[in-house]
Amino acid sequence: MIAHVWRRLQLMIAQGIGLRVSTHTVQIKCLDGEVLDNIDRIQPYGFSYRPHSGHQAYEVFPSGDRSHGFCLIAGDRRYTLELQDGEVALHDDQGQMVKMERDQMLISSPKKIRFESPDIEIVASERFAFQTNGHGQEWLPTKINTWQIGEEPGEAHPISPPEF
Repeated sequence: MIAHVWRRLQLMIAQGIGLRVSTHTVQIKCLDGEVLDNIDRIQPYGFSYRPHSGHQAYEVFPSGDRSHGFCLIAGDRRYTLELQDGEVALHDDQGQMVKMERDQMLISSPKKIRFESPDIEIVASERFAFQTNGHGQEWLPTKINTWQIGEEPGEAHPISPPEF
């Protein structure tokens, strides 16, 4: 009796490699060579992902029944970012990321970044700056600095109320 219970307990958790991934399931090759099909992939609400084949997978099997399991975590060391204590990041295998660093929030991509909305608002209380192909502006509370390709920021333009 104890041996049977111990065996079921040993079958409750598995670690393996994800072989094939679909929207809701994954095929896993466990460390002992066992291949398990149609393991349900659990994803937190509001966060969807589809890992590459070869990812690390961690599964649970209620009651030790290997015929129906759940992949709780799908990780991939091939695409891990170096983070400081307390930092958080959302990233992919192409170098796109949203990273909450200790002193700033960084949104970075080697591809196009697109914001789509009927109403976009940017609020900056101390400084707003932008630069495109060497041209740029820096908006400060009392002045605006402007520059062009190869130039240092020029003489500041005072901010004045619009004329009527």
